[in-house]
Amino acid sequence: MEAWVVILLVCGGYLVLALGLGVWSGRTVSKSVTGYVAGDRTLGTLVLYFVLGASVFSSFAFLGAPGWAYSRGAAAFYIIAYGTVGMVPFYFLGPRARRVGEELGFVTQAEMLAHRYDSRGLSVVMAVLSVVVFVPYLTLQMKGAGFLLSTISEGHVPQWLGALVAYGVVLVYVFASGMMAIGWTNTLQGIFMMIVAWFLGLYLPFELHGGVQPMFEAIAASDLRDMLTPPGLADDGEPWTWAGYSSAVIVSAVGFSVWPHLFMRAFTARSERTLKLTVVLYPTFQLFLVPILLIGFAGVLSYPNVSPADTIVPHLLTEIELSPLLVGLVCAGALAASMSSGDAILHAAASIGLRDGIKPLVSGDMTDRRQRQWIRGLVIVVSATAYYFAVFSDVGIVALLLGAYGGVAQIFPLIFATFYWPRATGAGALSGLLAGVGTNTLFLVTPELRPLPLHEGVYGFAVNILVFVTVSLLTTPHARERLAHYVSFEAERAVDRD
Repeated sequence: MEAWVVILLVCGGYLVLALGLGVWSGRTVSKSVTGYVAGDRTLGTLVLYFVLGASVFSSFAFLGAPGWAYSRGAAAFYIIAYGTVGMVPFYFLGPRARRVGEELGFVTQAEMLAHRYDSRGLSVVMAVLSVVVFVPYLTLQMKGAGFLLSTISEGHVPQWLGALVAYGVVLVYVFASGMMAIGWTNTLQGIFMMIVAWFLGLYLPFELHGGVQPMFEAIAASDLRDMLTPPGLADDGEPWTWAGYSSAVIVSAVGFSVWPHLFMRAFTARSERTLKLTVVLYPTFQLFLVPILLIGFAGVLSYPNVSPADTIVPHLLTEIELSPLLVGLVCAGALAASMSSGDAILHAAASIGLRDGIKPLVSGDMTDRRQRQWIRGLVIVVSATAYYFAVFSDVGIVALLLGAYGGVAQIFPLIFATFYWPRATGAGALSGLLAGVGTNTLFLVTPELRPLPLHEGVYGFAVNILVFVTVSLLTTPHARERLAHYVSFEAERAVDRD
């Protein structure tokens, strides 16, 4: 039997395992929308840890990050830089959101914001924005799966078919079991991809260079030594500016904890303590990125000119003499990375599309059964849309993610003001969000208009805050009865008593 056939059989076995676990896990929760979207708010620390971690580290980490290390060198360190601080806001915002969600029955980020700012329009805009940034993120995952299966099969499985098979599995278990499928498959996938990452990250440098230190010494002594000088290289091969590097870190860190699919996990936690403990433990997931970047650096001198750079991991696996069974397990780990984010994104996009986009526009109440039907229908629609872009788009994996981060970062001022600025108003929130997203989009599609070489999200963020604050101060504040769910007036009352 040819090696590529063995590899595909191992990957196929993993897909069957993930499918079975995902469908089986749905039996433990209620048939309500809260059960489907938030797992009846029962997730414990272990499952929540892997849900949060695996939701973020995905094809971007397993394929995009090594691709950046391989093609842009030290530029890839921006991933570790923003990951170390990106979850800090969630420690403060997440438990507050969970408390409000339990009190008022919220299961999505936009539901909470729409209530806090008393704005149905904000709910719809948030839904549109969430789905729009989710599509490239989901496309990223599908591209990763397609790249992987096409490369390790030596072209026998075309990219379109690889993406279709892998995400056909994701579609089925998300459709069947919702949040609980994501929780338990992410736990399996997270453990699996950590083991695979450390194996590859240590094995490849020793196999190709005799160790990690000799690998970096060889790169430093070569014509490519500039790759090891921060902040690394830009897309055109020229040195990346510190302004571009720093702004990419800032935008990614700001947007990290307010990604709608990640922020929704606050509503799934069993308790506030569980959520806080998970966030405290979360930085250990950054250890997963260390070997991931070593994989990319391992191929710099040994296998130059691999294109696209995002395929360096499967390329190395096909060139190194490894047992086909072992290669199959490694590739299954890479598939796990893709699917562990893809399922969370797909589930969140469909849930938000219904709860925050369609439901506010429909007169009368929708039954739980009807809402579940709508969400499942949107699961299919969002999957098909992302699949189209995955097959026909040539945009790189990390570029897709950076573009999406600029848009999602515009949500942060609204979330922060929800709990810490009582004077914020719905008109201000909606105006700021639209201005920020519009500015981000303008500089994304016309980068030549940027006055400085900063990430487009920085410009959007600045305009967002300016408009948000200005309009809020010019409009009538909300009633205290509404704000009482979100902010405390105890300090103010103490001053009044004095």
